[in-house]
Amino acid sequence: MKHYDVVVIGGSAAGLTAAITARRHYPEKSVITVRIEEQVVIPCGIPYIFGTVAGPQKNLIPDAALDKNGIDLLVGKVTDIDREKRVITTDKGDQVGYDKLIIATGSVPIVPPFPGRELQGIYAVEKSVPYLTKMLEALNSAKDLVIVGCGFIGVELAEECKKSRDVNIKIVEMLRHCLQLTYDVEFSIQAEEALKSDGIEILGEEKVESFLGDGKVEKVKLASGRELDADMVIIGIGAGANVELAKKAGLDIGPTRGIQVNRYLQTSDENIYACGDCAEKVSFFDGQPSRLKLASIAAMEARVAGANLFSPRRANMGVIGVYSTVLGDTAFAAAGLTEAGAKENGYRVLVGVAGAMNRHPGCMPGGTMLKVKLVFDAGTRVIIGGQVSGAKSGGELINAISACIHQRMTADDIATFQTGTHPGLTASPIAYQLVNAAEVAIASAWKQSSRWGK
Repeated sequence: MKHYDVVVIGGSAAGLTAAITARRHYPEKSVITVRIEEQVVIPCGIPYIFGTVAGPQKNLIPDAALDKNGIDLLVGKVTDIDREKRVITTDKGDQVGYDKLIIATGSVPIVPPFPGRELQGIYAVEKSVPYLTKMLEALNSAKDLVIVGCGFIGVELAEECKKSRDVNIKIVEMLRHCLQLTYDVEFSIQAEEALKSDGIEILGEEKVESFLGDGKVEKVKLASGRELDADMVIIGIGAGANVELAKKAGLDIGPTRGIQVNRYLQTSDENIYACGDCAEKVSFFDGQPSRLKLASIAAMEARVAGANLFSPRRANMGVIGVYSTVLGDTAFAAAGLTEAGAKENGYRVLVGVAGAMNRHPGCMPGGTMLKVKLVFDAGTRVIIGGQVSGAKSGGELINAISACIHQRMTADDIATFQTGTHPGLTASPIAYQLVNAAEVAIASAWKQSSRWGK
C-alpha cells in the first residue's frame, strides 16, 4: 500500500485545483489525485460539445497539469474511506494511505421521477465522455428536441444543438422567463429574444407531467395537457451534491445535502476537507445555506482547502455567484443579488443603470453596446449585485463587479474607481459603464431619501 501526504478524490475543477494548490503551498508534501474518469471533461464546456467544439474529445482537461506539478494519478472509483486508519480503497482493490484527504466528488444531475423516465432518448447532463458521445450521436439524428429547464445549461444547450442542424427545439420552464433565477426580468426577456431569433421556442410557466412512447420517447406531456413531439429529451434542471462516499464514511451532511464544512473547508473529520459541488455552501451576503454550484466556486473553494491542509491560511467568506453566458453575439453576465432577489431578501435597494458603446468613438471596429446594472444596499450604499448585457467584454467586466462585491465597495468607491481606458478596448472614461451606473444609483438616492423621509 502506498502512502501520500495528500490524497485528493476527484479530478475535475475542484479536485485538480485542490491538488495543484496543495503542491504550491506545501511543495515538500507528496500529492495524488484519485478519479473515476480516464478523461475529464471541462464542465462549463459541455454544451459546446454539441456545436462549437463538435465533440467531447475537444473539451478535455489535460493531464499535463498533473505532470507539470508533480502530482500522481490513480484512476478508479473510491469505494471506502477508513477514517481511523486513514486509508482509501478503490473498486479495483487499490489502497492508498493519507495524512490529509480532500473530497471533491462533484455533483450528479437532478432527474425527477417523471413517469416514462426510463424511455430511450432521454438524457441528463452527465460529465462522462462515453455518455456525452452517445448524446451527440442521438442529437445528430434527432428531429424534435425538448429541453427541460431554461437555466444556463438549458439555454446554452439549445443554442448549440441548433447549430448546423435542422432540429426543432422547445424549452420547457417552470418559471415565467428563462434565466429568471439569475437575472432581472429585463435581462431575461433580452435573452429570450436572442433564443427566439434562432428559432428556439420557450414554453414558460409549464411543467413536465410525463414522457410518452413505446420503448423510446415520442412525446412530452405537460401539466397543462399539451403534448410536445420529441424523439430526444435533455433534462437540465440542476445538480445535487455527490455525497454517497462521504455519507458512507460517516461525515456530517449539511442542510442542502452537501458535505458539511467550516470556513476552512474542513469536514467533521479534522483530517478530511471537501470542496466543490459536493461541499455545503453559505451565502456571502447573509451566511445562510446556499445551493449555488459553479465551476468558478469549486475552483475558489479548492484554493482554500488546498492551502489549509497543514495550517489554516485562508477562509471561505461565502459564495457570491458569478455567472456569464453568450447567446448569439450578446453576452449576459451577473454577480451577486438581482434587484428582485435583494428585495425578496429584505434589502432596501438603490439601482443604477448605464449603457454605452464599448469603444470610443463608437465607430471604432468592434463597437457594441454594453449595459451595466448595479444594485446597492440603500442604507450603506454597499454594492450587492450587478448585471451586464451586450458586448462580449461584459464577461470580464462582471469579474470586476464581483471583486467590488467581495470587497464591499460603496457606490462612491466605484464612482471614483480608477479605470484604464483605450479607444480600441473600452468605453470612454466619460461614459465608462461601471462608474456611471454607480453615479446613477447615487443620484437616485436623493430622490429616494425624500420619499423615505430622510
